[in-house]
Parts: sequence; structure tokens; C-alpha cells
Amino acid sequence: MNAWITAGIVVLVVLFLGMSVKVIKQYEQGVLFRLGRVKGPRMPGLRLIIPVVDNLRRVSLRIITLPIQSQGIITRDNVSVDVSAVAYFRVVDAVKSVVAIENVYAAIDQIAQTTLRKVVGQHSLDQTLSETDKINVDIRKILDVNTLEWGVEVTLVELKDIQLPDTMKRAMARQAEAEREKRAKIINAEGESMAAAALGDASDTMMDHPLALQLRNLQSLVEIGVDKNTTVVFPAPLMSTIGELGSFLTREAAAANPQADVSTATTPTQPRVTRPAQEEAPATGEPVPTPR
Repeated sequence: MNAWITAGIVVLVVLFLGMSVKVIKQYEQGVLFRLGRVKGPRMPGLRLIIPVVDNLRRVSLRIITLPIQSQGIITRDNVSVDVSAVAYFRVVDAVKSVVAIENVYAAIDQIAQTTLRKVVGQHSLDQTLSETDKINVDIRKILDVNTLEWGVEVTLVELKDIQLPDTMKRAMARQAEAEREKRAKIINAEGESMAAAALGDASDTMMDHPLALQLRNLQSLVEIGVDKNTTVVFPAPLMSTIGELGSFLTREAAAANPQADVSTATTPTQPRVTRPAQEEAPATGEPVPTPR
């Protein structure tokens, strides 16, 4: 009988010690309630509590990732978009996170959704697409004002996805194409202006040095000959130059062979036969006899 009692006492002592010993991990913090009253936080390590009297709540201090569901939002310029985001937060005051609010995770999820709709609705579509960093900072500031009272700090908020209507996508695509065409035309016009200026400088140089034009024409012929074309187009200045060159060679040949000119000059010519003119009648009107 005494053995059974001793064994029962041992079992009770073991159960009591098991219920009294609590281990708080490094990334956790404990909140101790004694008879329903908060006795304060408990740091990581081995902690002893009074069974039945004390209640220890463990709160994780690690950063928690909270995806914010896609929200249908109408921007300031009346464009309907679907925006989803993600928030990162951590508990900085374990006591407040347990006492001040019932379910801190659900509360942050709901307030993050409403804040996302509020902030994005204050911006136009172009601002929403281009100023995402500013929107993220604004959402975080608004969340911190409310969550700090719950012992929670929002460390980061990022817009994850922005879904646009198909009609708006097509309109933006047309706008982008028009913008690129405008830039291409401007660049082309600037290139034409620079080319015209360069050609003007080149023409001035050729006016000062006429042989430069001939050298350029010859270079063009060389470039045409590389392609093995059967048709060669001669520029008009080159044709006139060739004509002048032919005239020059003719004059030089004539100057080199003066005998040919002399023989040509001494060639006998046939006499020219002239009919005797009929003498005119005197003023009396009688004809003058022709001598035989």
C-alpha cells in the first residue's frame, strides 16, 4: 500500500514538474498570465511557472510575410485595376500583441487591404505604374500608425502585381508605339540635319578643290565595280570632264602633227564658174548688145 502511494506521489511530482517547466525559444517571447493578470514578458530560455495558476503564451518575434489579396481599385482617373501586394511585419511588443487585439494577423490582413485601396485610389494610373516606391512608403506609414498600438511594426510593403483591362493595355501599347515613332522621326530629322551640314562642308571643300569631286566620282566607280555590275552610271560632271579631256587630246594631236594641217590647206580646189552678168539697159530702155 505504501508503495502505491509513493508511486502516486512520484507521478504527481513528475507531472507537476512537467507542467511547471516551459522552454521559450530564441525567436520567441513569452507573456505570463497569473490568475488572468499579466505578470510581464518572459525572455527565451528555461522558465518555471505554477501549474493551473499561471498561463504562458508564446509569441514569435520573427518577420512574417503577409500576402495581400488582389483588390479591385478605381484610380483617380477612373481606371479599374486589380492590385495585389505583400507586407512584412514583426512583433515588437509581445504583451500588446496578446492583450490589445484578439488576432493580430487577421487584423493586419484586413487593414492592409483597406489601406491599399485607399492609397492607390488617390493616384492616377500613370502614377500607380511609375511611382510604386512612393505608394509603398505611404502604405507602410499608414499601417504603422495603427499597428504600433498592437505591438506590431510593418517593416516593408511592396506592390506585387497590377492587372490592367485589355482595352487599357491596347491603348497603352498604341501610346508606346506612337511615342517610339515620334522619337524615331526626331532622331531621323536630326540625322538629316547633321548630314546636310556635313554635305555642305564637303561641297565647300570640293568648290575649293575641283579635283576632289573627280576623285570622289572615281571612288564611286570603284565601289560599283566591286559588285560586278554590268551597268555603270557616269555622273554628269564626269561626262563633261571626259568631253573636255577628248577635246584636249584632239588639240594636242593637232599640235603634234602640223604636216597634216598643211596638206589639208594646200589641196587644190575646183574653180568656181560664174555666169557673165547681163548688162543692164540704159535709162532709155533699149537693150545693150552682147559682144560676141
